[in-house]
Amino acid sequence: MSKKKKILLHSNHCRARTGFGKHMKHLLTYLYKTKKYEIVEFANGIQWNQPVLSRMPWKAVGSLPFEPDLIQRCNADQNMARTASYGHLKIDDIIKQEKPDIYLGIEDVWGLDGFWNKKWWKNINSIIWTPVDSLPLLDKHMEAAQNTANYIVQASFAKKALNEKGFNNVHLLTVPLDPNNFYRLKDEARESLRIKNNIQPNTFIAGFVFRNQLRKSVPNMLEGFKLFKKENPQVDIKLLFHTHWNEGWDIPKLIQEKGIDPSLVLTTYYCDKCNQYEIKPFSGQDLDCRFCGSKKSQQTAQITRGEDEVQLNEIYNFMDVYCHPFTSGGQEIPIQEAKLNELITLVTDYSCGEDYSSEESGGLPLGWSEYREPGTQFIKASTKPEDIASQLLSVYQMDKKERLEIGQKARDFVIDFCSIESVCSKFEKIIDKLEKTEWDFDFSYIKKDPDYNPPEIEGDEEWVIDLYSNILKVPNVNKTDRSGVDHWVKRLTTDLDRNKVLQYFKEVAAKDNNENSKVSFEEVLDEDDEGRRILFSVPENENDVFISTSLLKSIKESHPDCNIYFATKPEFFDLLNGNPYIHKKIEYNPIMENSSWTTGQGSHKGYFKFSLLPYFNTHKADNFSHADKNSLNYNIQYA
Repeated sequence: MSKKKKILLHSNHCRARTGFGKHMKHLLTYLYKTKKYEIVEFANGIQWNQPVLSRMPWKAVGSLPFEPDLIQRCNADQNMARTASYGHLKIDDIIKQEKPDIYLGIEDVWGLDGFWNKKWWKNINSIIWTPVDSLPLLDKHMEAAQNTANYIVQASFAKKALNEKGFNNVHLLTVPLDPNNFYRLKDEARESLRIKNNIQPNTFIAGFVFRNQLRKSVPNMLEGFKLFKKENPQVDIKLLFHTHWNEGWDIPKLIQEKGIDPSLVLTTYYCDKCNQYEIKPFSGQDLDCRFCGSKKSQQTAQITRGEDEVQLNEIYNFMDVYCHPFTSGGQEIPIQEAKLNELITLVTDYSCGEDYSSEESGGLPLGWSEYREPGTQFIKASTKPEDIASQLLSVYQMDKKERLEIGQKARDFVIDFCSIESVCSKFEKIIDKLEKTEWDFDFSYIKKDPDYNPPEIEGDEEWVIDLYSNILKVPNVNKTDRSGVDHWVKRLTTDLDRNKVLQYFKEVAAKDNNENSKVSFEEVLDEDDEGRRILFSVPENENDVFISTSLLKSIKESHPDCNIYFATKPEFFDLLNGNPYIHKKIEYNPIMENSSWTTGQGSHKGYFKFSLLPYFNTHKADNFSHADKNSLNYNIQYA
C-alpha cells in the first residue's frame, strides 16, 4: 500500500473552460507538484474510460457511466441524466475502486446532494468546497455542513452565516487564481492595443466581463452609464461588455430603450479562423474578419470558444475601471482578474461582493435595494444606478497616481486572498492534519430506525448522541459526528424544541432507508429464465391494468416456455394477485418504453425476449419489439 495519502478530487474536468474546471486545474497542479500525495481526478462531463484521461499527469477517471444499459437509461430519463452529469451513478464505484483517504467534492451543493448519507462518507475524510451566493442559507447547505467535518466556502458572508447557525467546521478558501496570467501592461502597450482597435488613448473605458446571465445586472449598468453621461456630457467615456450577446439579456434592445448611443458600448469579437479578437461596437453576429479576411467568422465571446487567457488579459488592459453589478454570486472570478490588472473595481456590496468592494481590497462599493427571488425566497440585490454613476465619476476624477496606488492595493489583496499559493497552501494544511483512512469497513447498508423513541435523558448533548446512535445508527458519535452534535445542541438552545429535532432525525432515517432499500433491476429478474422473459407493461390506471390481463392467457399459451413479467405501479399490484399467467410483478419505469433497453441493441443484450406496451395506441413508441406473428396479433386485438 502507498504511504502517501490518496486524495480523490471530484468536479468538472480540469481542462473544462468553466469556473469549476479552472479551480480543479490550479488545485490539482499545486498538489501534484508537492509530490506528497497520491492524486485521483474524478472528472464530471467525461466518460469513465475515456482514453484522453490517460494523458493526464495524475490518474483521472470520468464520472459518466460507460455501461450500455446505464447510458440507455440516461437517454430515456432526464433526471437520471442530470444526476449522472454530477457523478452520482459512479461515485460509489470510484470510492470502492480507489479507497481514498480523502474525498473532496468541488461543486454546487445540489450537485453533491445525498453523498453525505452514504456509508463511506464519514468513514473517510470527506470535504465539500462549494459556492454560496445568497441568504438565507438553503437547508441543503446546512444539512451538508452538519454532516461534513470540513466544509469550505468561497466568500466571507457565507462563512459568517454558517458560523451564526452554529457550524464551527467552516473554512474560507476562494477559487485559486494564477497572478501570472493577469497583470497590468506597460502604458505603451495599452495605448498600442487601443490604436489597433480604433479607440482613442484618452477615452475613459469602464469594463464588465461576464457570462450573459440574468443575475448579471446589465440594465442597472446601462442605466448608471446613462446617468453618468447625462451629468457629465463632456467626458469621453465608453462601456466595454466582454460577453456573448446572443444569450441572456437582449443588450441591443436595452441600449435602444435607454436612448444610449450604440457606438458608446463596445464588445469583443473573436474570429474562429485566425483566432484574433477585435474591440468595437456591437453590430450583429457572423461578421467578416478584418484581420484574415474570412467571411462571417467573427462572433462575440462565448464560453465554448473565444479568447485565451493571454488575450483576455489584454482585454482587461483596455479598461480604466472595472464595474461588476450583480444580484448575487459565489465568487465572481472576473472581479479578481480585474484586480490583478490593477483596476479599481466597483462591485455590488452584497454576497461575495462584500469581500471585493472594500477599501482594503482596492474596491468601491455599489449600493443596492433588496428584492426576493420567487420560490427560494433568496435575498437578491438590485444595484443602484446612481451609485454606478457616482463611483464612475469618483474614479474618473482621480489623478493617475491615486488610481495606480489603489490598483496596486487591489492586486496585492488578490494575491494574498485568492492566489494559487495562498489558497492551496491553506488547503494543504487542512488535509495534512487529517489521518489516513483505515479501510476495514464494508459498504453494506445499516438500516436506520425511524420508529425509535428516546428515553428521558436530561442533558441535550446526551439526548442528541442517543438519536445519532439509535435512529441513524452512527457508531462512535463523538468522533464521527461531533460537529453535528454541536449543531443540534445549539439549535435546542435557540430555535428548536426536542420534538422538532426528533421528527427531523426520523425523517432522515426513513428517507435513507427508502433510498438504500432499492435493488438493481437485474436483481428483480430470475437468473434461470434468461432468454425466456416477456415484459408486459401497463403503468396505470386500475381499469387499464385489470382489462389488460385478458391478454395474458393467449400470450402464455403461445409462449408456454416463457415467463411473463407484468410491470405496473406498485399501488396496482393487488389487482394482479393470483393471476396464474404472471410470473412476477415488477415496478414500472419509463425506461421500459425504450425497446433498445428492454430487448437489446448492439453490445447491450437486453433483458427480455420481447416487450409489449399495450397502453400505446399511437406511434409515440414501438408497441412491440422482437415480435413474432402471434405477439403482433395481441396488439392488433387490443387496439
